[in-house]
Amino acid sequence: MGELGGELGGHPDRLRWNAKYAKYAKNAKNAEKQDGAGGSFRAHPVAEAALALSPPEGPVLDLACGPSGSALLAASNGRRVTAVDVSEVALDLLDREARRRGVRELLTLVHADLGTWRAEEPFAVVLCTGFWDRAVFEGVVDAVAPGGALGWEAFTLDARAERPRLPARWCLEAGQPASLLPRDFAVVLQEDVAGGKRRTLARRT
Repeated sequence: MGELGGELGGHPDRLRWNAKYAKYAKNAKNAEKQDGAGGSFRAHPVAEAALALSPPEGPVLDLACGPSGSALLAASNGRRVTAVDVSEVALDLLDREARRRGVRELLTLVHADLGTWRAEEPFAVVLCTGFWDRAVFEGVVDAVAPGGALGWEAFTLDARAERPRLPARWCLEAGQPASLLPRDFAVVLQEDVAGGKRRTLARRT
C-alpha cells in the first residue's frame, strides 16, 4: 500500500480514525456512497480550486487525507500524489478506490503522524482539508514550490460553540492561516464556511 508506519501502535488519533472508517471498510459499496467527514471520494472544493489555478508541473501533497477524493482527482489529472494519514484503514480505502480507477501507480500512501512526518520534496499543490496544527502548517508551507498552490480548511474557534469538546489548539484563530503565510504567498481566498470552518487558498509567487 505504500509507506506504512508500524510505530503508531496505540496512537489515539490512529485508533479514533480507524474506528470511524472501519464501518466503511467492511463494505466497498458503502465506501463509494460516503459523504462528508465519513470519507467521501468526492474531491474537496479546495482541491478543485487549487488545481484550477494551473499550478506548475509537479506532485501534490494531501495531508490528513482520509479516503481522499482530492488525491484521486489530482491523480486523474496525471499528477503524482503523496497522501498522508494516521489511519491505515482510511489509506486502505483510498488504495482500493485508486486501483478501481486505474490511478494507483500515481499515489504514494504514507501512514504517519503529521506531528513527526516531514515533506522531503517540493510540491506543486499542498492540501489539507480537515486538520489544524500550527506547527504542522508552518512546517509544510516551505514545501510549496514557487508558483504552487496551498489549499487548507479547518475548524475555527467559533466551532467550539457547537462542539465544546473540540480542543482550541485544533482550531484556527482570527486571521489564520493566511496571517501565518510567508511574504512570498498571495492569498487568493479566505472565507468562513458552513460548519464553523475556514477555507483558504493561496499561491506562492
